[in-house]
Amino acid sequence: MTMPAIDHLISLPILLPIVVGALLLLLDEGRRELKAAASVVTTIVLLGIAIALMARVMMPAPDGDSIVLVYPLGNWPAPFGIVLVADRLSVLMLVLNAILGVACLLFALARWHKMGPRFHTLFLMQLAGLNGAFLTGDLFNLFVFFEVLLAASYALVLHGSGTVRLRASLHYIPINLVASSLFLVGVSLIYAVTGTLNMADLARLIPSVPPENRILLEAGAAILGVAFLIKAGMWPLSFWLPTTYAAACAPIAALFAIMSKVGIYVILRLFLLFFGEGTGATAGFGGDWLFYGGLVTIAFGGIGVLASQSMPRLAGYYVLVSSGTLLAAIGTGNSAVISGALYYLVSSTLSISAFFLLIELIERGRDAGADVLAVTMEIFGDPEEDVEDQDEEVGVAIPATVAVLGGAFVACTVLFAGLPPLSGFIAKFAMLSALLNEAGGVPPSHWALVVLLMLSGLAALIAMTRTGIRVLWAPLESTIPRVRLVEVGPMLVLLLLSVGLTVFGGPAMRYMEVTAQVLYWPREYARDVLATSPLPVERAAP
Repeated sequence: MTMPAIDHLISLPILLPIVVGALLLLLDEGRRELKAAASVVTTIVLLGIAIALMARVMMPAPDGDSIVLVYPLGNWPAPFGIVLVADRLSVLMLVLNAILGVACLLFALARWHKMGPRFHTLFLMQLAGLNGAFLTGDLFNLFVFFEVLLAASYALVLHGSGTVRLRASLHYIPINLVASSLFLVGVSLIYAVTGTLNMADLARLIPSVPPENRILLEAGAAILGVAFLIKAGMWPLSFWLPTTYAAACAPIAALFAIMSKVGIYVILRLFLLFFGEGTGATAGFGGDWLFYGGLVTIAFGGIGVLASQSMPRLAGYYVLVSSGTLLAAIGTGNSAVISGALYYLVSSTLSISAFFLLIELIERGRDAGADVLAVTMEIFGDPEEDVEDQDEEVGVAIPATVAVLGGAFVACTVLFAGLPPLSGFIAKFAMLSALLNEAGGVPPSHWALVVLLMLSGLAALIAMTRTGIRVLWAPLESTIPRVRLVEVGPMLVLLLLSVGLTVFGGPAMRYMEVTAQVLYWPREYARDVLATSPLPVERAAP
């Protein structure tokens, strides 16, 4: 039986950016236009491949189950060989990563790709590492792709140089090196107990682990979980995140919006695969830690959002709110809540990424010390506020740039606060509806999540409104930002995709519901991966 040609596309989201990125190293920095063209074409092709793979997994399978594409690299079957696995969740992340890649790269072409060496190679390596983490079917290669994306991110955080970025990297790099070390320790303990690192094989073996080895298995899983929670940004492991995201240049910070979601993706994948229903004595292991850790992270992020006096730090703390919401949703163990959380994952990632791009465009027209002056004005008052303007002004001049940026800021505010009619409202409504309609009544802990979801939206609304009044409605200076179409366009496209999630909310939610249901079928996932046979090899006639 031969594999459909489209299934061979699974390896390209990893191989294509690596090959192109390596080839770009052969070109000197003087040929930056050629490098930019190659990078743009590569990211657009990656987006096309991701969409094609999504269309493939959405096709009905002959047996009625959801399609899981398995690609044995080197034609070695699982669990002995390396396999790439594409299912509904992984292709969803692939599409999201490709969209952010195209938008952020186009934005960077205005000026940021000239601000440091090897930008395009590092950018493509970052995409390759992210795609690999979403597609890999075993823990060892998950570690490899994590290292690829982290190695690229270390350099991208420093891209553009500056004391602020250097200081942020002193937090970012050591904490992620510690996380990588914990990753290795956790994987080693799990391998010592089970003798395999293939995710599907682990899902098959973990229910039969002897009681005397269960403590070692759970210790390995806990250490592995800490490594992922550092990357996801769960409190108190998230002290580095707002500073790092605020320090990175705009297109990199916008791309980093999906970095914390990698940790969320892996936790969601492994938690339901290894410790979901039907996994025996280990079922539900760590679920309470995810839930209550998520609640504390939402509260911490909400306080940070309210306390932030600069837009980059506000965006960084909202990333924590988003991570906490997703972790708490996973900890509920409710598939309906998780389907809403998947919708929220896409909506919040698009809106945060757009906001990071918007921040640079707005701040381009502000003085460097505007935030400090604004805080001072809030505390001590404006000495000129009591002086009435004797000249009556007729009409208000609204330059198109300010109007567009202001409209985008309002859209980000609505998305962050979860207000209708945009996708942020649908995401929170889906999660709240699932929480409030649980069979057997709503437990007190889930009421806490309901309250925090509403309070975090209120905190975002207050913080964004205050910031918007300060920077757009009553600015301390009247300089109109000078922007380019290649900068405004990608930011608007990300916001329009959020609008598209609202317009096509029904089909999008149905996709998320089926994806959440498939995640609760670990046995089917293991069956599809382990049943994959090597491809027949055609031999030449003697």
